[in-house]
Amino acid sequence: MQEITSYNQELINRISPIVEKLFQSNSLYLVKLNKQEMIDMLVDLFSQFSPEEFMAITDNQLTDRIDSILVLEAVSGTLNDLTPEQIKIFDEVVEGK
Repeated sequence: MQEITSYNQELINRISPIVEKLFQSNSLYLVKLNKQEMIDMLVDLFSQFSPEEFMAITDNQLTDRIDSILVLEAVSGTLNDLTPEQIKIFDEVVEGK
């Protein structure tokens, strides 16, 4: 049990500063995402890797992976924010009308 707690803390210590930096550099994240929820989700996601696999990921690779996940999370609900008129325009553009 101590190993799991220690590994989770290691994940938090490595993921949190990356998320903080990405939130500071991208206003979309600030508007669309909850920072702590994203950290919790990322810790859960990366905990599926063994400690050795996780430590083998370079900081640049980890930053790129986290950024990709945050982008997906931020834009995934974008269509839900559109008005019916905007959805109609979107559908027409997609259909090529």
